[in-house]
Amino acid sequence: MLNIGVVGGTGYTGVELLRLLAVHPQVTVNRVTSRSQAGRQVSGLFPNLRGFVDIEFTEPDIDALAECDLVFFATPNGTAMQMTPALLDRGARVIDLAADFRIRDIAEWENWYGMQHACPQTVAQAVYGLPEMNREAIRSAQLVANPGCYPTAVTLGLLPLVEQGLVDDRRLIADAKSGVSGAGRGANTATLLCEASESFKAYAVDGHRHLPEIRQNLAQVAKHDVGLTFVPHLTPMIRGIEATLYAVLATPEAPDLHALYAQRYADEPFVDVLPVGNLPETRSVRGSNVCRMSVFRPQGSDTVVVSAVIDNLVKGAAGQAIQNMNLMLGLDETTGLAQPALLP
Repeated sequence: MLNIGVVGGTGYTGVELLRLLAVHPQVTVNRVTSRSQAGRQVSGLFPNLRGFVDIEFTEPDIDALAECDLVFFATPNGTAMQMTPALLDRGARVIDLAADFRIRDIAEWENWYGMQHACPQTVAQAVYGLPEMNREAIRSAQLVANPGCYPTAVTLGLLPLVEQGLVDDRRLIADAKSGVSGAGRGANTATLLCEASESFKAYAVDGHRHLPEIRQNLAQVAKHDVGLTFVPHLTPMIRGIEATLYAVLATPEAPDLHALYAQRYADEPFVDVLPVGNLPETRSVRGSNVCRMSVFRPQGSDTVVVSAVIDNLVKGAAGQAIQNMNLMLGLDETTGLAQPALLP
C-alpha cells in the first residue's frame, strides 16, 4: 500500500478527498493535518468517514509528511507554496488542489490572488493537472497543480474547437453556474440557506480568479492568446457545475461537431460525449469523476453551443486530484474512481 498525506482536510474538498481515498484499493491515508483540529478524530468532524478514516488530525510536520509517497494540499490559496519546496527537496510528490501553482505568470497570479508568491521558482516545475491535456507530463511530475472547478468544465468543453482552430477564439463566452459548495465550508452570509435558496445570481462579472487559468489553458492549445468572457453564477444546489459555452465558427464549412467531440474524447475514461440531441444534467455526475457534455449548432447557424457538467467537488477537485495521483504513482488512472453518479 502507498502512504498518502492530506494537508488541510477540514473543508468540503478535503472531506471529499478523504471519502474517495478511503476506498481506494492501493493507498492508505496515514496523516491528515489541521492546526485547528489537531488531536481530534477525523470522523468526529466528518461522521460519514466513521469506520473508514480512523485517525486523528495532526499538526502539519514536514518530516512526517515527507515520509508519505504523495501529499495532497486541500488548503486555502497561499498555503501549499509555504511548504511545497521543502517537501520536494525531501523527494515527496505533491498535488496542490488550490491555485498556488496553476498560473505560470507570477505577476498575473499575484494580481489575481492578492499576495506575494512564496516560491515563484517552483511554479515552473509544476505540471497542470488536466489529464485530457497533459497526461504524459503528469505521469513523471513531482508537483501537480490540480485545476480549478470552472476551468475544468470550461476547458474540456471548448478544447476540441480551439485545438482544431474551428472557431473565432478572440470572442469565446463561458456562462457557468456552480453549486454553493464551490464557495467552501467557511461561514459566509452570501451562502447561507436563506440567502442562496430559491435564488440565482451572477457574480464576479468584472473578473473571476479562474479567468486567467482558463485563458492559459486555451492559449496552450491555440498557440496564441485567446479572448474569453467568463461569467460565473451561484445556483441553489449543493454540488455541480454547468457551463454553457458559446463560440462562432471561423468558416461556414465546419465538420460534424458531434463526431469531432466523440473522437477527441473516445479514449478518455472520464469524459462522456452524449448522443446527438441530448443535454447533460448536473445530477447525472453527482459524486462521480465524469465530465458529461454535448455540442450543438442551433438552427444550423455559425454559433456553436457546448454544455458541459461536472461535480465541482469530484472532477472539479478531489476526484481529478486522485486521477492525477494514480498517474503519478503508476496506477491505473481509473482506480478508485469508477463508481457511477448518485441519483436522486
